[in-house]
Amino acid sequence: MTDTMRAVEITAPGGPEVLKLTTRPIPKPRHGQVILKVAYAGVNRPDALQRAGSYAPPPEASDLPGLEASGEVVALGDGVTNVGLGDQVCALLPGGGYAEYVATPAAHCLPVPDGLGLKEAACLPETYFTVWTNVFDRGGLKAGERFLVHGGSSGIGTTAIQLAKLFGARVFATAGSAEKCKACLALGAERAINYRDEDFVDVLRGEGGANLILDMVGGDYLPRNVKALAEEGRLVQIAFLQGPKVALNFAQVMMRRLTITGSTLRPQSDLAKARIADDLRAHVWPLLDAGRVAPVMDSEFPLSEAAAAHVRMEGSGHIGKIVLKVAE
Repeated sequence: MTDTMRAVEITAPGGPEVLKLTTRPIPKPRHGQVILKVAYAGVNRPDALQRAGSYAPPPEASDLPGLEASGEVVALGDGVTNVGLGDQVCALLPGGGYAEYVATPAAHCLPVPDGLGLKEAACLPETYFTVWTNVFDRGGLKAGERFLVHGGSSGIGTTAIQLAKLFGARVFATAGSAEKCKACLALGAERAINYRDEDFVDVLRGEGGANLILDMVGGDYLPRNVKALAEEGRLVQIAFLQGPKVALNFAQVMMRRLTITGSTLRPQSDLAKARIADDLRAHVWPLLDAGRVAPVMDSEFPLSEAAAAHVRMEGSGHIGKIVLKVAE
């Protein structure tokens, strides 16, 4: 290891053009941390929010974007026992994934699943941590329930469809084109709703209502989600692509005994994220090892073209995950 590394930094709040290649010191591991030599880094919506200046990193986290990566463990901090030097892992990161080396808690590392390469593994942590904690833990999805996920062709959506189907739910998804709807159906959705042509509220109410909805759209979707829920249904909010503020008649929530909840992943404690990692290792990683679920890949960009990767993501034409190839 040298003393410096290539990295992509946010030079000022703004559009994709503010992402620039730079040189930074290689991080050193603190207690409980490892250093990964990054092979691939996942590209996610929170990266774009951070770039735009609306999602500041937590205290002590790297200011570099990037919340998931795969690679080789090349340094261990004090107290690390669950991984060793030379292990190939994927990891949830506090930040810093758009770089050749990154520090992250060892407890947030998971092995590269059987049959998957480092490229595919880099797409797992942010998405699978988010889906597991919100759909199955917070949302309490059960076999036989009707589950609606918005943005079904996104990284979150493609993961949620596959896992919900495998765990016995009836899966419904919204998407914005015939091609995206076809992809949702191929992954296991019972019904894919093109939101440009159909109203998901009508579709779900025709089925008796959704028992659980996972939403990252927000805005005017919030009151429509409430209408689409079955009695005692649950709405889990994980993002607000159309804004967080809206008028809502809470009488419906009370009369139909609905639950509205939500979460963000990055601000949670290291211990909370470690517990999610343990759940994934026990309940989901065997499915990945067996090939029963897998990440849906959209495109790959070199680290130097991180701005182009953001343009691709924010253009919303992608299906599945976008990655940066970091290792040369």
